[in-house]
Amino acid sequence: MVEYRRRIADVLLSEKLEAMGAVLIEGPKYCGKTTTALQHAKSVLFMADPEKKDQNITLVTTNIGKLLSGDAPRLIDEWQIAPKLWDAVRFEVDKRGEDGQFILTGSAVPPSNDDIFHTGTGRFSWLTMRTMSLWESGDSSGEVSLSELFKDPSVVDGTSSIDINKLAFLICRGGWPQATQKKTDKAALMQAKEYYKAVTRSDISRVDDVTRDSQRAERLMRSYARLQGAQATVGTILADIKVNDEDTLNENTIYSYINALKKIFVIEDVPAWNPNLRSKTAIRTSDTRYFTDPSIATASLGLGPEELLDDLETMGLMFEILCIRDLRVYADAIDGTVYHYRDKSGLECDAVIHKRNGTYGLVEIKLGGDANINDGAKNLLRLSEKIDTDRMKKPSFMMILTGVGDYAYRRTDDVLVVPIGCLKD
Repeated sequence: MVEYRRRIADVLLSEKLEAMGAVLIEGPKYCGKTTTALQHAKSVLFMADPEKKDQNITLVTTNIGKLLSGDAPRLIDEWQIAPKLWDAVRFEVDKRGEDGQFILTGSAVPPSNDDIFHTGTGRFSWLTMRTMSLWESGDSSGEVSLSELFKDPSVVDGTSSIDINKLAFLICRGGWPQATQKKTDKAALMQAKEYYKAVTRSDISRVDDVTRDSQRAERLMRSYARLQGAQATVGTILADIKVNDEDTLNENTIYSYINALKKIFVIEDVPAWNPNLRSKTAIRTSDTRYFTDPSIATASLGLGPEELLDDLETMGLMFEILCIRDLRVYADAIDGTVYHYRDKSGLECDAVIHKRNGTYGLVEIKLGGDANINDGAKNLLRLSEKIDTDRMKKPSFMMILTGVGDYAYRRTDDVLVVPIGCLKD
C-alpha cells in the first residue's frame, strides 16, 4: 500500500473543521480530495459506489437522515450526485450545534441549484484543492518559504536539483498524486493523457447532462493550451478553433464548453490585480487563461518532455502554468490570492500574491537565462515604482521564479531569484 503523502490542504482542512460545521472540498478529479478527506474523517458515505449508488439516491428522497448518520467528521464523497444533501447537511449542522461534523467532496459543481435553497453561509467553509505542488510531491527542496518572504525577505538561500530535462518531465507529468507514485516515467506521463481523454470524451458532457462533441472539446482545449497566460477573448478562441472546425460555431457555444470545463475544475483563470498607482493608467481587467495543471495543456497539444525540450518557447508557457499552480497552492496556505497585472502600456506582472491583510509580493516567471532574468527584474522594478505607497503598502518582495538555476539568491537591486525547485508555502 502506498504511504499517504501529506498535503498543504491537510492543515487547512483541520483548521476549517475546528471553526465550521461542514467543509466542502472542491477540485479536479484525481487531485486527491477523497484521499485527503479520509485522513480526517471518522465515517464515510461514497455516493458514487456502484453497488450502492441507486440505494443512496433513493434514500436521499425517503430517509436522508440515514445517510448523514455516522461518527463525525462524516465524509460524503461526490455529494453533487444528490444536491439535496446540501440543505440536509446544513440543517443537521444547525441541529447538532457543533463544529467539524461533515466533509463534502466534489469534482464538479452541481448542474443545477434547484434542489439547494440555502447558501450554507455560517455553516460551511470552502476548500479548493489542486493537483500537487512540487513541494508536496517531493520535487522541491522547500528551502525558500513564501510565508517567510512576507515576513523577512532579506535572507534567501536554497538549492534546486531540477535541471531542464527534469523540468520538462515534471511539466508533462503534472501534480496528479497517482502520477507521482508510478515506478516508471512512461506510466507517470500516461496519467495526464488518460485524464485528457476522459474530460473530452465524457466529463465535459456529464457535468450538466449536455451532449458536447468530443472532437470540438479537443479543439477547444488545444486552443486554450496555445493561449495559456494570455488575456484572450472568447472571440479570439473562436477564431482559433474555426481554422479547423468547419461546422457552425458561435461564441455562445464556446462559452458553454468553457463553463463546463470550469465546473469540473479543468480551467481556473487568474483574475486581474487592480492596485493604487501614482498616475492614471488603464489597467487591463480581463482574466488570464490557465489550465489547473500544466500536464492538461501538454496533453491537449500532444506534447511530451522531448517536444518541450525542442521548443523552449512553448516550454516557457507550460512552465508558467506549473508556477501558477504552485503559487496558488502556497498562497492558499497563507490566506492569499494569486492575481495577474497588465496595463495599457504593456507592462505585465505574471503573478501578484495578495494576502488578505493587504501585503503582497510581485512575481515574474522566467524559464531561465541571465537576459530573461534581467528583463523580469526591470519589469518588477518599473511596476513597483508605479505603485502609490501613500495609498497602499509597498511590495513585501519582488521575485523572479525560475525553472532552471542552481541557487536562490538576492540581486543587488533587491529582486529575488528563486528556482521553483526551492519554493514551498
